[in-house]
Amino acid sequence: MTKLQAPAGALMQDRLKALTPAQLLGMRRGIEKESLRTQPGGGLALTPHPAALGSALTHPNITTDFSESQMELVTSAHKSCEAALEELTQLHQFTYRALKDLGDEMLWVSSMPCGLPTDETIPIARFGLSNVGRARSVYRMGLSHRYGRRMQTISGIHYNWSLPGVTSEQYFALTRNFRRHAFLLLFLFGASPAVCPTFVAGRQHELQRLAGHTLYMPHGTSLRMGRLGYQSDAQASLAVSYNSLEGYCASLQAALMQPYPPYEKVGIRSPGGDYNQLATTLLQIENEFYGTIRPKRVIFPGERPLHALRERGVEYVEVRLMDLDPFEPLGINAQTMRFLDVFLLHCLLSDSPDDTPQEIAELKHNQHDAAARGRQPGLLLKRAGREVPLTEWGTELLAQCAPIAAALDAAHGGTQYSESLAAAGAALVDTSTLPSARVLAAMAQDFDNSFMEFARAQSAKTQGALQGLPLPDGPLARLTAQSQKSIEEQKKIEASDSLTFEAYRQQYVSAERLGVKI
Repeated sequence: MTKLQAPAGALMQDRLKALTPAQLLGMRRGIEKESLRTQPGGGLALTPHPAALGSALTHPNITTDFSESQMELVTSAHKSCEAALEELTQLHQFTYRALKDLGDEMLWVSSMPCGLPTDETIPIARFGLSNVGRARSVYRMGLSHRYGRRMQTISGIHYNWSLPGVTSEQYFALTRNFRRHAFLLLFLFGASPAVCPTFVAGRQHELQRLAGHTLYMPHGTSLRMGRLGYQSDAQASLAVSYNSLEGYCASLQAALMQPYPPYEKVGIRSPGGDYNQLATTLLQIENEFYGTIRPKRVIFPGERPLHALRERGVEYVEVRLMDLDPFEPLGINAQTMRFLDVFLLHCLLSDSPDDTPQEIAELKHNQHDAAARGRQPGLLLKRAGREVPLTEWGTELLAQCAPIAAALDAAHGGTQYSESLAAAGAALVDTSTLPSARVLAAMAQDFDNSFMEFARAQSAKTQGALQGLPLPDGPLARLTAQSQKSIEEQKKIEASDSLTFEAYRQQYVSAERLGVKI
């Protein structure tokens, strides 16, 4: 360890010692998992969101993301990885019961989509006739005009994480460090090195052809998080600051209020009167801003997220770069979750200087390189104006994480956190064990290098495994009642509307709703 590193390491150790076992045991995590619904043959399912699953608008745990064909399963926050996975398992079981009645549809296990129809055929999610429901659909219509529908069909896992006693300032320090070190998560857990050509039809790309109907990057880890994924030329002009709550809110506010000429050309409404988007600004709403991590706050009904952050501060962070692991029935396992817990604590406890425009440019470069070429031997990343091997930097981070894993093991009475760290260390040495490498190996061994055949077979295997699990009467009754209740709640919202949709839209996107002092 160099003299420059020693003070930082000592600082982290002091902060770790200051955490009580009660704080460590009070750590909470929740999972949001997106998946496309597909037909048994692997094509996109074009059927509506199953009625048996309730209202996508009001159900707290089962909803849709961009597309009517894109399901999102959301757990509550839990004090253990196992409890979160148990809830996610039950949500899958309940969902598969409904899908079986629709002709044995499956949930696609890969982050990169199944075979897609033409862009305009991909159905946008529908949320009913209320103003809030219409606004959600119009927002998605805006996304389709701005970025195309194919990009929105990419799916992943969001990991919501919090620790008792953490301030907004500390969460932003965590966020800066997370962005600095996110390359390691892409390397270790990226699982989308290949894609069906229908995803990039008509688009420029740097993919190579592996087989007749498969494109890939030979050393890729996560095409989802690379240049083909959630990227935007318009958003590239955004200079969002993570140095403080005030700076973050101010920079997002500017994007939410700044007219953007290409979007002004699209217009709010079409000549026929249909809505094209919620606004013509650079961002329609806060959620349009793409990032690997977001500071978040639970919002009140109708409240804007930016207003909630300004009024009540950061409550948790949302990790957004995790691919679906096609080898795991739930898309993620407890070992990966425990590594995320250690990693996020490291980001929280380590020294976190303010970011700079130079560093932000380096981070963007590192993200793209780790996503497209992460397994390339000797790959160099940028750090403070120098180049450093990815594996060397990763090894350094894992060494710094060891005391954190030991502290969590002591609090929980086991060795599982240290084991998750050891598995990551082994993967840095033997990249054949990485999910991205395993995907390509399985495609080559059993599916003639076909991404579609691999993902279809793995989706069917997962479907069978989850359908074969018994769903206890208690959770079944609770989820059934919850679905019925959500339908009634949607009806109440629709009956209570008093504004026209245009009046509602104008009010929702107004500066006042962002907490702006006029």
